[in-house]
Amino acid sequence: MPVDVSSQPGALPQSRLQGLARSFRHRDYRLFFSGQFISLVGTWMQQTAQSWLVYRLTGSSLSLGLVGFAGQFPVFLLAIFGGVMADRLNRRSVLVGTQAASLIQAALLAWLTLAGHIQVWQVMVLAAFLGVVNAVDIPTRQSFIVELVGKEDLHNAIALNSSMFNSARILGPSVAGILLAAVGEGWCFSLNALSFLAVIVCLLRMGVPARPTLRSDASLREHLREGFAYAWNTREVRTILLLLAVSSVIGMSYVVLMPVFAEEILHSGPRGLGILMAATGCGSLCGALLLAARRVSQGIGRFAYFGMLAFGASLVLFSQSPSFWLSAALLVPVGFSMIVSMAAANTMLQTLCPDNLRGRVMALYSMVFMGMAPFGALLSGSLAHMIGAKATVTAGGIACVLVLGLFGRKLLRL
Repeated sequence: MPVDVSSQPGALPQSRLQGLARSFRHRDYRLFFSGQFISLVGTWMQQTAQSWLVYRLTGSSLSLGLVGFAGQFPVFLLAIFGGVMADRLNRRSVLVGTQAASLIQAALLAWLTLAGHIQVWQVMVLAAFLGVVNAVDIPTRQSFIVELVGKEDLHNAIALNSSMFNSARILGPSVAGILLAAVGEGWCFSLNALSFLAVIVCLLRMGVPARPTLRSDASLREHLREGFAYAWNTREVRTILLLLAVSSVIGMSYVVLMPVFAEEILHSGPRGLGILMAATGCGSLCGALLLAARRVSQGIGRFAYFGMLAFGASLVLFSQSPSFWLSAALLVPVGFSMIVSMAAANTMLQTLCPDNLRGRVMALYSMVFMGMAPFGALLSGSLAHMIGAKATVTAGGIACVLVLGLFGRKLLRL
């Protein structure tokens, strides 16, 4: 086990920069990080281009909500089965399969768009297919991290993953905004398809040792029951998951309405959409780096609580902004507070759960964080259709503050 020289008598304290990057001493994690970063840039390009494509074809916020629902509902429905797969099978092999399936989805979307045959129902079907793939990929990828870095660097690796995700969230929409204005949505989808090759190559080059898997004599039903029972009977895990579910439904779906804000409210077009998404990513990156620089996870419940509270308040301010650049500036604290609360919740769950249940607990995390989002997307799209995008986001932010204020104080004791 590596020795922490900062703990030796007379040793100089470890610098924050060294602590920030300590997971990179693991070769397999370096491969994972680099491949995922390239792929995530492509993923954010596709998500931005897909939203713009749907809005261009329909001009309807309700359609944006329906496509968001189609893409994320499978995670809610099937992620727990993905968690069982993550606990029963070789996680690296599962990830190679999910990345190959994602490549095929992006290639089909690109072909249909470039050929001029794309229709909204096709976007929905392909979004639903990707949702099924993500139901397996997300819990497997989350639970795979501990195999790359061990428990001693798990907290740092989770925060670095969040920084990677949000660096891509800055770069991907920015590039997508330029490409959308120059050559259209199809090339964004094509580049995303190519990006999955980087992940597959990096996964195949890893030397992750074999790990113990779940006993094969137990049925799928028994494994599912075991995962649900642990989450429900463990008060800390139950509290985190319930609060994440509420935040996901009433707050996170603001992203679905970004094309409406860019086009109708702020009058900034596709380039403006890219800037707005990138601003959120900038804030998220700063929040992730803040958590990565922490050497210990004690007190992280406070980060989760105040992060969720600040997220709701920032959404209210953003929704009332009268100008484009003020709106972009206000999305920085939205992204910062969102990622601080989500990464803190992820760290608490992975620290609390035993290794043999990690895949299923991460599946439940995926179900409430991403899987509940389609209900929020559908709700937001419907409300925006009736009362407008600004009023919808305002209501979501206020609801987040009220719910966290009433029921979230348990996080402070975790």
